Amino acid sequence: MKKWINFLRKYGPIPRGDNMYDETIQRLARRTKIKPILFEHPYQEILLACFRDDAPVSVILTGTAGDGKTHLCRQVWNELGGETDKWASDDPYLFLEKEYPTGKKNIHFIRDLSGWVPQQGSEWSDHPKKELIINTFCNSIFAEKSDDIFLIAGNDGQLVESFRRLNHSVNVEETCRAIEDLLVEDRQNLDGVRLQFFNLSRGSSAYLFDQAVKAFIEHEGWLECFKEEASDTEVFGPRCPIRYNYELLKTELVQKRIRVLLELCDHNGFHLPIRQILLLLTNAVLGHPNAKDRVMRAVDVPKIIQEKQEAKGCLYNNVFGGNLSPRRRSSITVFNYFSRFQIGYETSNRIDNILIFGGEDEVFSKLYNLLVANDKFYGEDKSYIKAKKDYLEAADENEESTERFLEMLIRQRRGLFFKIPEEKESEYKLWSLTVFKFAGEYLNHVINRLDRGKKVKSKILSRLVTGVNRIFTGMLINDGRYVYLATSGNYSQAKVSRIFLDKISVHPSKGEKVSIEYDSQKKRAYLAVHFSPEIYEIIELNLVRFEFLSRVAEDGALPASFSKECYEDILAFKSRLIGKHEKLQIEEGLEEEYINLKVLSLTTKGQTDEKIITVQL
Repeated sequence: MKKWINFLRKYGPIPRGDNMYDETIQRLARRTKIKPILFEHPYQEILLACFRDDAPVSVILTGTAGDGKTHLCRQVWNELGGETDKWASDDPYLFLEKEYPTGKKNIHFIRDLSGWVPQQGSEWSDHPKKELIINTFCNSIFAEKSDDIFLIAGNDGQLVESFRRLNHSVNVEETCRAIEDLLVEDRQNLDGVRLQFFNLSRGSSAYLFDQAVKAFIEHEGWLECFKEEASDTEVFGPRCPIRYNYELLKTELVQKRIRVLLELCDHNGFHLPIRQILLLLTNAVLGHPNAKDRVMRAVDVPKIIQEKQEAKGCLYNNVFGGNLSPRRRSSITVFNYFSRFQIGYETSNRIDNILIFGGEDEVFSKLYNLLVANDKFYGEDKSYIKAKKDYLEAADENEESTERFLEMLIRQRRGLFFKIPEEKESEYKLWSLTVFKFAGEYLNHVINRLDRGKKVKSKILSRLVTGVNRIFTGMLINDGRYVYLATSGNYSQAKVSRIFLDKISVHPSKGEKVSIEYDSQKKRAYLAVHFSPEIYEIIELNLVRFEFLSRVAEDGALPASFSKECYEDILAFKSRLIGKHEKLQIEEGLEEEYINLKVLSLTTKGQTDEKIITVQL
């Protein structure tokens, strides 16, 4: 039991630079005779097929740190019969020969490109053997036939730079150009290039979570924990926070709520690699601010129980890195991304009334009992009841008691995010616990509908168009039937634009339309404005932009919680639309002796009213 918990801890946010590298985990697993947490990588079979083929081609694996590049390289090495001892060495470059129907091939492995290339300040020419190997790669991918096959793994940020530093030849320059094209265009291959390119960071974090959480909770190490009978004060006993967190993680609702956050990260362009997901799961179960490095060992548990500090190891708080110091938390990608949801800091009057007055007020008692009091482990413990009482009685006089209670309130709000039943999500307004009030609608009524081949409801499209119009004009337009193009006269990105240019019908009319379109392969939604079937502009409708436009349409003002980036993105979209509109005007030869300027104004109901001013040329 203790061996497993202490082994699992190595996956967590402990302050060791190499705590998650594949080789380190493998060495530790061999030494302790504990199996690592394993599941099939989404790219594993695709990659192995490249080397099982009768005519194999070279492969580049790229992505962020922790995406599983080294693990996949090891799978190929084993598949081709590579020796375990050689792989266990620290050399980033390995080599073996493999017989294929087309002849013997030299298989070159560069399992860590950044650790193998000459460091900054050192030239490739200072390392002639390495320079020869990498030039062999550049030549082989453009040759009609080659006996040299490469598997190269490197982080996307360093991949192109490593090749740019080579002494330039035609094939080196072509290799740099090919890699850039594959990265930018998000493609796996190019015509005439004998190379397969896999960007692991393009995969779904939510899908990785599905695989990782199953492997995590089904690991045989947990079975060993249950075999031993433990008392109340011992590790994995009835009061052990590790055990309770593990049981919570096994529940369908908790897994769904973590998954939905990862899914929203995917739709916001925030990819989380395998390493970060395993770190998240480990911290969720083992996190505690009073433990060594704030991640529990088996030996920490008895003291935590004796001091009645179990609640501080709450899974609901650990999922957001609440057990870690602010500095450490912000340095870890998954907690950095999750912090953007502001769960624990966002709330509603109803939620806080339940949490603060639920025990005393009849109106909120039923909800309080359902969501808080019934949770005897992380809900209504004595410390929370006392802190709440001190807070209510002390008013503003005792800052210490106020601060202590507000810290507990953050944990309780986070708990509600995982406790509110699915059938009660609308009633309790689950997403009011986050900064993204429209996140549930975005997933259920936009992304999921589009993924099933259905259209988004006109009510949602109309609201988005209203938000677009308010940004485009700087006026409180209440019209979702048209997209209005307007400028300030000579500056399309002015805060207020009243010179009317044109309006595009949302409903299809003479080639015009506004729609929400979907790329099923990339799982991305786009807001598209069509002047005609051939002439149109699109902007990606990620979670942040969807929330931004919905808030502007509903509240009539720019949300203070969002950066200016969203606002500027929409104005840049407007500039592209105006550019298309001007091009159409020129092509149609609409040149007149007089210019009729239309100035936008609004009625009391927020409808547009266009006043015409004629100017002679």
